[in-house]
Amino acid sequence: MTAVTSPHAPGAGAPEPARLRLNDLAGLATVGLATRKLRATLSALGIAIGVAAITAVLGLSSSSAAALNAEIAALGTNLLTVANGQTLSGATAELPKAAPEMIARLPGVQAVQDTGTVSNVNAFRSRLIPPIHTNALSVQATTLGLPAVAGTSIARGEFLNAATAREPVAVLGAAAAQRLGIDQIWPGERIVVGPGPGSGQWFYVVGILKPAVLAPEIDSAVLIGFPAAGRYLGFDGHPSQIYLRATDSRVRAVDGLLGAQANPQDPAGVNVSRPSAALTAQAAAKGAFDTLFLGLGAVALLVGAVGVANIMVISVLERRSEIGLRRALGATKGQIRTQFLAEAITLALTGGAAGVAAGAAAVAIYAHAKGWAVVIPPQAWAGGLAAALVIGAIAGLWPAIRAAGLSPTQALWSV
Repeated sequence: MTAVTSPHAPGAGAPEPARLRLNDLAGLATVGLATRKLRATLSALGIAIGVAAITAVLGLSSSSAAALNAEIAALGTNLLTVANGQTLSGATAELPKAAPEMIARLPGVQAVQDTGTVSNVNAFRSRLIPPIHTNALSVQATTLGLPAVAGTSIARGEFLNAATAREPVAVLGAAAAQRLGIDQIWPGERIVVGPGPGSGQWFYVVGILKPAVLAPEIDSAVLIGFPAAGRYLGFDGHPSQIYLRATDSRVRAVDGLLGAQANPQDPAGVNVSRPSAALTAQAAAKGAFDTLFLGLGAVALLVGAVGVANIMVISVLERRSEIGLRRALGATKGQIRTQFLAEAITLALTGGAAGVAAGAAAVAIYAHAKGWAVVIPPQAWAGGLAAALVIGAIAGLWPAIRAAGLSPTQALWSV
């Protein structure tokens, strides 16, 4: 005979609790925050500051690098320079006078220009300037096609030509013009060039160059023609810096031959460089400082995590009656745990989203002021939101477990 079990018998299975749907969970996750707006805002502020710092640092670094790469690409990556090195005794090596012509014979070399440092000579605005006020300017003899090869151009006036290269005429680099207080080319504009302002030669200024990104040494130079440098300043005619453009496909090959080609007797006394590669390495070195700012952003995130954990612990204490009532009405421990964990994650994600928006706005404003393209890498905003999500989950885990551990009778008894 088969026994019939009554549904109300002690062994009968209890009805399954209702499942917590996503839309219900979203409502439960926001109701606690909505009733404590000021406290939730202050807690989310730490998350927002940390994420904003991370987004801004990565965005500014990427925007700066993109602007530099674009500028280098516009100026060309095929510029190579040859400069004086050092001898075995530590003295400055001297490039032969024929070095530019010898370099021009290399296969793949398109154009060669050079400058020579005029030793023991300075430039002054007038004869009344004290001799010690040299403004850290150099006086350089130059060939006539230097701007195009070095990646710059005339900002004011004109460059030297075959006639003015033989006369006391000068062209100023961008920084040299600024230090001498010359921003326009007026008829009769002149400066003193010589060992001192009292014994120097007047040189008429006919042009000002734009900044030379690939050859910054030109910016602080006063440029005069090779013939004028020898005639008025006793220059010996030896080049100290040679600029050349090579075909893109032969840059590496030319680079490896320049030392021996420029000075066959002492190839080790020649310094060969590729300015575009040096600038790219410099940009990478600047990225090392990003680690410091990212660390500061991580500290702000840690402070935000403590704030989220604090508000969730307080929320559990203040909402015992709510927890007890929900448990008495059939909510399971898992549902209570999920509710408070979702609340912590929502709080952190809200702060993270605000931080991403603030960081992106800061990048856009600064990049616009600098004339850069706005570049915010995906790892900046995605990483910020992911960090906020993880922090919210970790910070809300213990309060959620504590809330789920409250029994209905204990929670309602504390009302």
